[in-house]
Amino acid sequence: MASELARKECVPCKGGTSPLQGEDIDLLHRQLAADWQVVDGHHLAKAFSFKDFRQALDFTIKVGQLAEDQWHHPDIHLTWGKVKLTIWTHTINGLTESDFVFAAKVEELLR
Repeated sequence: MASELARKECVPCKGGTSPLQGEDIDLLHRQLAADWQVVDGHHLAKAFSFKDFRQALDFTIKVGQLAEDQWHHPDIHLTWGKVKLTIWTHTINGLTESDFVFAAKVEELLR
């Protein structure tokens, strides 16, 4: 079942807004899987483990397609059996609701 966040769409940020802070981040973070980390109030990070390189690559491709569909592009680090995602809104150099929406949509890819 899709989470409430995963049902939303990412909204492109055109700048001119402030990054989320404090309780606003905490509220959205609580709606994600527990292993997503908020790093320095600036970005989201999560490492995913897979049986082999092929599964990690397949997941990376799915994340890439999701990024194109949502027009929201994470940093992706692929190694043998692992994928690390780092998500933030580059335009404002911090977190927006769309970063949390994208993270929730990534979780749906694993179902």
